[in-house]
Amino acid sequence: MSAHAIVFGFGRSKDEQSLHMFLHRFTDQKVLAALVPRLQDEDILATVDFLTAMMQKHLTEEEYHTLFLGE
Repeated sequence: MSAHAIVFGFGRSKDEQSLHMFLHRFTDQKVLAALVPRLQDEDILATVDFLTAMMQKHLTEEEYHTLFLGE
């Protein structure tokens, strides 16, 4: 998975593929290990708030429990 394949603005399909790859790379354990300790408290809360809002907007309650919480 090449970071050079992550591009936006070339159509919905490519944007979706690129977002998927971007998030996958962002959540790599090495990236998180370097990034998370450097975040300010406000950065942590803003990130959690944003991601929670996206799930509330686009997932049903059942999907949230099944997909995110693994219940």
